[in-house]
Amino acid sequence: MTSKLIAAIAAVTLVTSGSAAPAAADEALREVMFVGNNWEGTVDVIESSGSYARIGRLNVIPDQAQRLTEIYLNPIRLAFFLGIRNGPGEGHDQLVDDMYTTPDGSALVASRPSFADVVSLNLSTGAINWRFPVSGYRADHMAVSPDGARVAVSASTSNTVHVLDIATGQQVGSFGAGDKPHENIFSRDGRRLWNMSIGEVNTDLDDPFWDWTKGDRHITVVDAQTFRTVRTIDMRSRLNAAGRSDLSNAVRPAVFTPDEKTLYFQVSFFNGVIEYDVATDRITRVKELPKNPDTSDDRTTFVNDSRHHGLSISPDGSKLCVAGTMDDYATVVNRATLQQGELVEAIKPYWATVSGDGQDCVISEAGADRVSAISFATGRRVASVAVGDHPQRVRIGHVAQGWTAPTSRR
Repeated sequence: MTSKLIAAIAAVTLVTSGSAAPAAADEALREVMFVGNNWEGTVDVIESSGSYARIGRLNVIPDQAQRLTEIYLNPIRLAFFLGIRNGPGEGHDQLVDDMYTTPDGSALVASRPSFADVVSLNLSTGAINWRFPVSGYRADHMAVSPDGARVAVSASTSNTVHVLDIATGQQVGSFGAGDKPHENIFSRDGRRLWNMSIGEVNTDLDDPFWDWTKGDRHITVVDAQTFRTVRTIDMRSRLNAAGRSDLSNAVRPAVFTPDEKTLYFQVSFFNGVIEYDVATDRITRVKELPKNPDTSDDRTTFVNDSRHHGLSISPDGSKLCVAGTMDDYATVVNRATLQQGELVEAIKPYWATVSGDGQDCVISEAGADRVSAISFATGRRVASVAVGDHPQRVRIGHVAQGWTAPTSRR
């Protein structure tokens, strides 16, 4: 199998799972992996497979002084800024969440939660090309369209998803979602955009009795051209029908199988994975994964209500990779049997994606400031690399051949 064919297969699968931009056609581009260091405001650029060696670091907040001045002069914005710091930020500012590169590899587009915006960074100079302030007071997860031309970003506090032209930052559309829109996934053909809303995750009203206080949590599926809602899915009734009324309906990270017939997802408070058949609109299996005996069952201690947060699927669709965030492990799950493999120790793993060659699951270890690669074939760790403070999202992207990171103060 040629290297070009391998890259094409990996790119299609990664786009389906919402994990990466499509491989660029330009032969002068180099595939890399971007790691967002949320509390530091930097992005580490590492090899997309193999050694995973770090090749550069980007400063995603070169305009930090300007943004902070604006925030501190606006009492309402300041209140939300401090709320993010003391809530989802766990005492830290959230300075970079998600990121994708433009198809030509010239820019990195990143969401910055505490600054409530999306910016495009010139990968040659580090300068900001454009900035889009989202509605409300916090930016969250993003997704890139299969052609790489558009990027969708969740605006947490306004219950809105903005869709932007990735080259210009101009809004091409938007739509309303449930409370606290979170994950976004484009369908492989680019015709549909799925958004998962997670509701209120920053209160201690986490006992199931108080579930009604968490807000309206559902999946919104829109036409990616008109942005009109074509389907709304509340997992509450589906979970009840599957005999799991005890589980939250707040859908967290999710991945489609390569044929997009099945959706796997995580929900708040749950140490496991749920399988959903798209055509029949029903939950078909629920897999509960092991608990770490050292992890408290006190739900108020789970970071932003997520016991497990991070999910990816192998290019052939046979294996799932699960980040067991609060249980401090990652594991590869056989999709046919839903049997987990070795529990690979990991410190607060916060995300899972697929390596450029499709061989490994790559997790961010937010509690250890590193990323680790776990082989889909063996279920064992094959590499680790140190990154910046509190890595979260990890995405495949492209830079120019011979690229070096622009000079930065960070």
